[in-house]
Amino acid sequence: MIKKQYYLALLTAFLLWLAWPPIPYTGPILWFALLPLFFAIEGILSSDLKQKGRKVFGLSFLAFAIWNTASIYWVYNSLASAMSAPVAVLISFIPFGLGAFLMAAAVWMYYAFRELFNRFWSYLALIFFWISYEYLHQTWDLAFPWMNLGNGFAQTHQLVQWYEYTGVYGGTLWVLLSNILLFEILRVKFKDDQISKLSYVWLGLILVPTCFSMYRYHYYEEQNSPANVVVVQPNIDPYAKFGSMPTSEQINQLIRLSDSIAQVNTEYFIWPETAISEFSNEDQLRSNPHFLTIQQFLRKYKNGNVLSGIESYRLYNNPQTATARLDERSGLYFDSFNAAVQMENSANLQFYHKSKLVPGVEQLPFADALAFMKPAFAAFGGSTGGYGSQAEPSVFFSQNGLGVSPVICYESIWGDYVAKSVEQGASFIAIITNDAWWGNTAGKDQHLAYAKLRAIENRRWVARSANTGISAFINQRGDVVQQSQWWTATALKADINLNEEQTFYTAYRDIIAKIALLGAFLMLVFGLIIYLRLRISFRSK
Repeated sequence: MIKKQYYLALLTAFLLWLAWPPIPYTGPILWFALLPLFFAIEGILSSDLKQKGRKVFGLSFLAFAIWNTASIYWVYNSLASAMSAPVAVLISFIPFGLGAFLMAAAVWMYYAFRELFNRFWSYLALIFFWISYEYLHQTWDLAFPWMNLGNGFAQTHQLVQWYEYTGVYGGTLWVLLSNILLFEILRVKFKDDQISKLSYVWLGLILVPTCFSMYRYHYYEEQNSPANVVVVQPNIDPYAKFGSMPTSEQINQLIRLSDSIAQVNTEYFIWPETAISEFSNEDQLRSNPHFLTIQQFLRKYKNGNVLSGIESYRLYNNPQTATARLDERSGLYFDSFNAAVQMENSANLQFYHKSKLVPGVEQLPFADALAFMKPAFAAFGGSTGGYGSQAEPSVFFSQNGLGVSPVICYESIWGDYVAKSVEQGASFIAIITNDAWWGNTAGKDQHLAYAKLRAIENRRWVARSANTGISAFINQRGDVVQQSQWWTATALKADINLNEEQTFYTAYRDIIAKIALLGAFLMLVFGLIIYLRLRISFRSK
């Protein structure tokens, strides 16, 4: 029998992979992708096998590990090109293995509550603990919320226009409820009355959100408030970028591409992550020759602003931050940043320091315990102590008061964080990234697809500038209205509509996840109390 359970687990892994971006139009497969795993677990629970909990966990881990590896294999691809294979494998374990472990732990809680209570409480436990796992996996040092179930509808965004109320956690809840109801329908196939009732509930669960979403998609109207924006894709090899190609040459290429399509009324030029690749002192940037070159370029555009990625640093007399390190030559402390800077036709400068740093590449997770891994950072072009960061998002404001949310690469998969920035007054979202590390893999396509969800959640246009990868404009419905080709030097321009209104999600963000977290905590406490009482009762007999 156990062989059959493995086949069912493999089928779930296949269905989850098939449903996942960048494969188009397959998102609805998520509505039933977990069914084979549910039946596999049911077979274990109804058998006379020993150590059922271990078998449930192991089977679940197998399914989720295969799905994760098949969907985000490109993580290893990017790391292996910059560091030794053993280190790359170790760091790749974060998304491949750890994510699968946490998913399997949520399923194990479903098993545990089935043993203690009944099906209703076990399903509730699965929902609470799964959503709590997703929330945990976006908040701790090993954060990687790439595989949240709600992200799976990124290629069928027409079905989830209601993310403007719930964000991606609403999608996760949708997937779990659909699979649970379908499993119950199929499980009680000989009880006609119950099937009929559950079938109507399931149809309602699918059709009501879908119909509302399609109506919202087709009848949503943007306010006519245009601003001309240019996004630039210089297509510079990321290894040449930090080595053989001078920064001045890179900036000249960015300027040439910007000039090639700009208009007199262009308000924003969006340049990619680390576009200014030479480490620059933020306090002295106004006298930096690269800044002066950009200022000269902006003189042709009265209302123009350049929002650019930059490798920057700050100097301190004392260690003002936890990431500050001592420069032994000068005796000063410094922080390095993967940052964004906004420059305009004045001496005014605005900086944003990337907050959501990539674990194992830009940030050493649990730095005190893993200090021995610091040399691995240098191999990937990062700093050996990790980058500095800022705790909260920022908004850049132009001279005319136009607000833009600067989002650097990896940060674009955090709905909550982007919404915080929009809440502060951003009229559109600028995502700057450098997807070339991953090569021509699914990674760049998934990254673009997830940006569509940020547009829907906040009803803001997204202007996406990639060093290379895919640069694009995404409207407030999540449609990609323009995009570049892979490994092509180009620039795109669009008159995007600005929006000042806040969605429910922008205002309240991940409220579903926080409710689930509270529910998981209460269920855990209650479950432990019941378990301990049963143990005491058993021993007293």
